[in-house]
Parts: sequence; C-alpha cells; structure tokens
Amino acid sequence: MDSIQLHWEERGHGEPLVLLHGNGEDGSYFRHQMACFSGKYRVMAVDTRGHGRSPRGSAPFTIGTFAEDLRDFLDQRGLDRVHLLGFSDGGNIALTFALRYPARLRSLILNGANLFPGGVKRRVQLPIILGYHAASLLARLDPKAVPKRELLALMVEQPDIPPAALAALQVPTLVIAGTRDMIAESHTRLIHRSIPGSRLALVEGDHFIAAKQSGLFNKAVERFLDRLPQEV
Repeated sequence: MDSIQLHWEERGHGEPLVLLHGNGEDGSYFRHQMACFSGKYRVMAVDTRGHGRSPRGSAPFTIGTFAEDLRDFLDQRGLDRVHLLGFSDGGNIALTFALRYPARLRSLILNGANLFPGGVKRRVQLPIILGYHAASLLARLDPKAVPKRELLALMVEQPDIPPAALAALQVPTLVIAGTRDMIAESHTRLIHRSIPGSRLALVEGDHFIAAKQSGLFNKAVERFLDRLPQEV
C-alpha cells in the first residue's frame, strides 16, 4: 500500500485526541471540538485520504486503507496510544482501527457509526444507492466522476463488520448519536450492546450533532473522558 502524508490541524497540549471526519468532509468539521478540548488535550483533526488537503494516493479507497493510513500517521508522530473520536465514516474507520490495533487506543468514541450499510435508515440510503449507480455509469465516460463514485461506494459497499467481532474490544468506548440520526437507533444500540462495557449517549438532534449541538455533544464526550481511569 502506498504511504501518504495526511494533512492535519493541531491545537493544545496533553494526551493526544485524534478526530476523524465523515464522508466528503475534512477536519474543519470539528472546529467546535478543537476549541473545547484543546485546553486539556492535544487535539489533532486529520483529513482522510482523498479528503480536504490529504492526497488521494493510489491505494484502494476503502475503510481498511484509511485505518492503515491512521496507523502510519500515529507511527510517524511517535504516538503510541491516543483517544480516538470518529464521526460517521470516521467512526467506521475508528472502529476498524480499534479492531486491528486495540493497544494503540486509550479510548474510542464512535459518533454516528455503522457496522454495515443496512444500519443507515432506508429513506436516507436509497438516494445514496441511486447516486452511486449513476456516478458509476458516468465514471465510465468521464474520469472526473470517479471521486464521486469512490465517496458514494464507501457508504453503499462498506463497512462490513460483524457485530460479534465487537465482543473482542476491551477499549473504553462511548457510542454517541443524534436522536434523529440517519443511523437507525436500533443499529446504534446494537453497536453499544456488542462492545463490552461501552457507554451510550443519545443527543437531541440529527446526524451532525458535533457541529449543530456542539455544547451537548462536547459535554457528553467530556463526561466520558473524565471518567476514564488514570494511566499508571
């Protein structure tokens, strides 16, 4: 797999808190979290491969590739263990990373994540599926449509995580979503039930609670982080 240099924005000092944005976004999505948590943590908002100011590279455009990119990012900076907060596709990357490299995590915060495409509400997923098929047809004629097809493929074909696989996770975990999230509440609760000892927080709002309800979101995350046992 090609190794690329991911773009990131950093603020604050303390234990590292890495933020992973959603599909088609970049690290600026977390401006309210950067402002809130940088007083206590070294907050690092990373642009995923092919998003924001990070290069696309030539590796497959998959959740698994993004998880390996994150490992490289941490290795390049000598970060052995971090708090990891992922939103939407960023949550799926964070969960994939946690399953592969649990020893690298101090804690895991999953915001609006899903284990498989069926976790997305059907009324939301159907237009995405139609858009993906349209972009796939167009990409055969116009290379400029390829990035759009790749982004939509992430939501149509991925992730594919069996709920039973989460039983192996021993990382302190917060599962957090909006009360009107595009992820079905039953699916969010499935993730919570499947991760031993995880906490669940439902915040009034839609999928984008970190941006639209940042006060409530940050308070829930802060409560979770403050309750973590101190490192020896």
